[in-house]
Amino acid sequence: MNGPTVQPSPFPLERANAFDPPPALAALREGPPSRVSLPDGTEHWLVSRHADVRAALADPRLSADDTHPAFPRLFPLPPAKGALSFLRMDDPEHGRLRRMLAAEFTVRRTNLLRPGITASVAALLDDMAAGPPPADLVQRFALPLPSLVICRLLGVPYADHGFFQSRSVATLSLALSDEETAAAFGELAGYLDRLVADKERAPSDDLLGRAAARVCDGELGHDELVSMARLLLIAGHETTANMIGLGTLALLRHPAQLALLRDDPALIPQAVEELLRYLTVVQRGTARVTAAPVRLGGVTIPADQGVIIALHAADRDPGHFPDPDSLALHRSARQHVAFGFGMHQCIGQTLARVEMEIAFARLLDRFPGLALACDPAELRFRDSVVFGVQSLPVTW
Repeated sequence: MNGPTVQPSPFPLERANAFDPPPALAALREGPPSRVSLPDGTEHWLVSRHADVRAALADPRLSADDTHPAFPRLFPLPPAKGALSFLRMDDPEHGRLRRMLAAEFTVRRTNLLRPGITASVAALLDDMAAGPPPADLVQRFALPLPSLVICRLLGVPYADHGFFQSRSVATLSLALSDEETAAAFGELAGYLDRLVADKERAPSDDLLGRAAARVCDGELGHDELVSMARLLLIAGHETTANMIGLGTLALLRHPAQLALLRDDPALIPQAVEELLRYLTVVQRGTARVTAAPVRLGGVTIPADQGVIIALHAADRDPGHFPDPDSLALHRSARQHVAFGFGMHQCIGQTLARVEMEIAFARLLDRFPGLALACDPAELRFRDSVVFGVQSLPVTW
């Protein structure tokens, strides 16, 4: 076996500040893939350079099957059993399920959602402006907007948003016990099982309704659709909500960059890409296991080895992004891996971009005097799979 034989380094988990990945990742990124250990005592390979991360995510020999005994357990979610989420499937089954959803997330279909998203943004900002400042931007805007959008898209009653938001937060929390996480996961699965069953009996004109018709036709299994629904519901609002909240904080804490954006609103799409790169809110990366030996960065990783792919480290790689620790809204950042890469790249990335572009553009236009309404040291951040700020008091 090629590669280092030294004692594995602990996989860095602790941030020094809100915007940067754990500092120790930078030192590990300077070398080739190396061995790291998790708090549970398991040892895996770490891939953290931008080129190596993209190569790993595009290589089908790195399996997403989290039931493999060597699969790194980065998050508290239980391993998938029975009907797997396609996030944890390999081809051909992964491709079969993903293709069923692909038409729902095309650029054309996503653009049809723009008027509804714009109207939702305007209503939320009007509601926030109606009350005296300060207001919590997370609770009043960043969280409800993606929830409204994903509920409308999937056909989930928005009246139930409090239930699924609380279960999603608990499912992704790193601060709860395994039992608490599993309970939240099970409650959300039970809710979606009932909702999908209702749509199978009476298919509706929404994503889950159209997919339920496939169940009735025998193309898709009931449990497969429940797993799809769970993935889309959680991913469809957690990541975008945290990007809006944390992205707003990043702009407020970088006033020169915020001024650029106010002076040139056409910069918004490019700014969204740079915020995605700079923040990379899926903060522990993603996990794989080698189905065959794989050579990455000059090192051969044997079969049946766990691999941690550090997205947040790759997006701060100075070998690809000059001065990567600076927020630079004029940067060309489209090669970031905040949405992953390869066959498992986020299927809803176009929708997420549209939501963020409209949200930031309308927020800055509606509140030209937007400012943080507390000492930055008072802010608290989420101990979660998806990093974010818990609340963001703002004034205008």
